[in-house]
Amino acid sequence: MQVAHQVGGEIISADSRQVYRGMDIGTGKDLSEYTVDGQEIPYHLIDVVDAGDNYNLHRYQQDFHRAVADCQGRGRTPVVCGGTGLYIEAVLSGHAYAAIPVDDVLRLALESMTDAELLNCFAQNPSLYSPLADTSTRKRLIRAIEIGTYLNAYPEAANVTKMPVYKYQIFGIDLPVEVRRQRITTRLHERLQHGMIDEVKRLLQEGVPANKLIFYGLEYKFITQYLTGELDYASMTTLLETAIHQFAKRQMTFFRKMERDGLAIHWLDGVQPIVALRDSLTQTLRERNS
Repeated sequence: MQVAHQVGGEIISADSRQVYRGMDIGTGKDLSEYTVDGQEIPYHLIDVVDAGDNYNLHRYQQDFHRAVADCQGRGRTPVVCGGTGLYIEAVLSGHAYAAIPVDDVLRLALESMTDAELLNCFAQNPSLYSPLADTSTRKRLIRAIEIGTYLNAYPEAANVTKMPVYKYQIFGIDLPVEVRRQRITTRLHERLQHGMIDEVKRLLQEGVPANKLIFYGLEYKFITQYLTGELDYASMTTLLETAIHQFAKRQMTFFRKMERDGLAIHWLDGVQPIVALRDSLTQTLRERNS
């Protein structure tokens, strides 16, 4: 928000769950913070679809390009913000593999495999997508195999139209592991005490299927399991805290992969005050554009 305020920008969310309406506390939308010095900071790709609806990477790419065009058409600077590395990579790398269709028959067969068998299947069937693939979770590994299988069956799909290419600078906030872990733990317990359980309960009461909330993962998965009696409160909090720490570690692993793939990240010292981080970032932008 501070950066957007200073550069005349608008926020474009790069968070795969903030697109859902009603999923506010668990996704950390923090919309009350979108005001700086009395000025509201416009935002995009937050509250795009109802909770329970389907939303995917290809749709995000399309929505993202429209949002960027909208901002730039009004002379505003897009400030992309969020932790879903796969979304960030997809819109900056220019590839359109996200448009490759789902193969339900193949997915059904893959679901019966162990993680080791899936990794072997991925390794034994290389494709043009292999160097770009994220295999950090079972879900993403299955999708990577699906894309590779399609490309090998339809080589012409590799020549899909390229997405728009942008001039960009990526910044990341780097924290010592122990500081990151403590912030995650503190944030989790604050959210649990300030309405996150009621949020999930409301979503269930509004008709969002429990299995859909579980699919969204992390807070929505474990709190749903608590509300449906599958977990007690102590187990829910312990498992959820562990899962978020593991997720944060996977995020950093993905960002390092992005760097190896050529998407350079300028890392900022996350223990610095907000204003210092803002000034460091904007100074780097000025130097780059001078």
